[in-house]
Amino acid sequence: MAKQQEATDLQRALKACKGSFVAVGFFSMFVNLLMLVPPMYMLQVYDRVLSTQSEDTLLMLTLLVIFLFAIMGGLQLVRSRILVRVGNRLDTMINERLYSAMFRRSLMAQGGQSAQPLSDLTSLRQFLTGNSLFAFFDAPWVPIYIGVMFLFHPWLGVFAICAGIILVGLAVANEKSTQKLLSEANSEHIQAQNLANSNLRNAEVLHAMGMLPGIMGRWSKRHHEFLAKQSKASDRAGALTNTSKVFRMMAQSLILGLAALLVLKGELTGGMVIAGSILMGRALAPIDQMIGGWKGFVSARGAHKRLNELLEQIPDQQRRMSLPTPEGYIDVENVAAAPPGTRMATIRGINFSVEKGEHIGIIGPSAAGKSTLARVLLGVWPSMVGDVRLDGGDITQYNRDELGPHLGYLPQDIELFDGSISENIARFGDVDPEKVVDAAKKAGVHEMILELSNGYDTVISAGTGSLSGGQRQRVGLARALYGNPVLTVLDEPNANLDDAGERALGDAIARIKAEGTTLFVVSHRQSVLKHMDKLLVMKDGQLSMFGPRDQVLAQFARKPKGKIAQQQSAGKLSAVSGGSGSEES
Repeated sequence: MAKQQEATDLQRALKACKGSFVAVGFFSMFVNLLMLVPPMYMLQVYDRVLSTQSEDTLLMLTLLVIFLFAIMGGLQLVRSRILVRVGNRLDTMINERLYSAMFRRSLMAQGGQSAQPLSDLTSLRQFLTGNSLFAFFDAPWVPIYIGVMFLFHPWLGVFAICAGIILVGLAVANEKSTQKLLSEANSEHIQAQNLANSNLRNAEVLHAMGMLPGIMGRWSKRHHEFLAKQSKASDRAGALTNTSKVFRMMAQSLILGLAALLVLKGELTGGMVIAGSILMGRALAPIDQMIGGWKGFVSARGAHKRLNELLEQIPDQQRRMSLPTPEGYIDVENVAAAPPGTRMATIRGINFSVEKGEHIGIIGPSAAGKSTLARVLLGVWPSMVGDVRLDGGDITQYNRDELGPHLGYLPQDIELFDGSISENIARFGDVDPEKVVDAAKKAGVHEMILELSNGYDTVISAGTGSLSGGQRQRVGLARALYGNPVLTVLDEPNANLDDAGERALGDAIARIKAEGTTLFVVSHRQSVLKHMDKLLVMKDGQLSMFGPRDQVLAQFARKPKGKIAQQQSAGKLSAVSGGSGSEES
């Protein structure tokens, strides 16, 4: 027996809102029953009031109708407010889970950096709180209206059924003719939007080198494809929607003619003519409303599908048992890894061990796998094979929110986030002024921050130009050092630094050395490498050499470039580093 697929968080959230939908359906029942008031009122006016000339009867009927309409208005207001709160509840229940899934997808797959799921959640919530949804609650009552018409006369009921079948056929035709086009148009729109966001993040490069016409042409091509498909779908939907509207109006007029014919034959009263026409319009209104709101329904259905797919691909992470605070011992065991979304390993067969408080310099030519190794050491990218162990435990066994404060990371591409400098340094947690200032002093950026107009309260953002590249790098370094992490990884930390920044970086490394922090630094500059205890040399994605700094540098000095005797190096370095070194071609 096939295993039943587990419900996604979105499906569970919708199920949790089931009671509210039942309440809306309950109120809709009374609203639709009260929709019978207008035709019944007209029936009584024409067949009783006019024939008896009774003003008292007219007054009582009118007062009763006003009272019933007031009740109907109140019920419609209540069900509308219920749906608004259902939408808000759904958003509240799912938004954090959705944000987390978006975040993890961006880590797991290249090109996954998109906020489209939040837009999809908004589309779904707007549909659930809009008037189009009421048509689905009103549609089950269409047979009631048609049944009342059958009570008036069978031919009126038959006419209404035929008109309803034609309108349903138009609705089905609308769905069949636009579903594929709208799906393709939405896909093109999402891709064009993501491309535009990427272009805006690199506006300076595009402007400086005159790349705007070419890059805008790529966006324009996708955008025009989206417009063409959406226009084609809208043309088809518009034609069918207008046909539906015209047909409904025509049917309401024709039923008057049919009713008049039945009156001439003495089979119907004058009041039934007007009442039948009103009932006909009420019976066809939900179908016509569904056709008019079909575009919103299709959009919500696509959003629901994409959200479910995302939540299925990125299951919710279960909390693990909390582990003791790590101290900084690192063991890398036969690790192979690749960038997310690719299968070709960029590093492989990596084995080494690092004691608490050791400082390791990672060097090697471009594309040797240095940055990949840096990310794997922190658990940012998962290993395909092997384990990265922190104090003996696989780094993936830690709860990230518990491990994160004990790790420091400065990537090559510095990203500061919208907020104050103090919030950025404090990693947007509770700002501890003493820890913020301490981290800034370690990074040698305290005096620079004080020179700013608002000091630590200066507001910056990802795209602000208020800080230079070197200043942003040093603020990023302060963020990495905040809270005295036990393991810190710096990827080209001096790429944007001047001489003063280089000296500050050296002082920072010396301070964290005294504090016993385990440190990995990816760099090529001697000014940084001279502070390292050991050097780890990467070549072609493999560990070429690993051992004390002076011995590794001596190997480079003694041997011509590209002619290092691998086995001899491995033997010497292993003897010096306690057997933890390895060397692979």
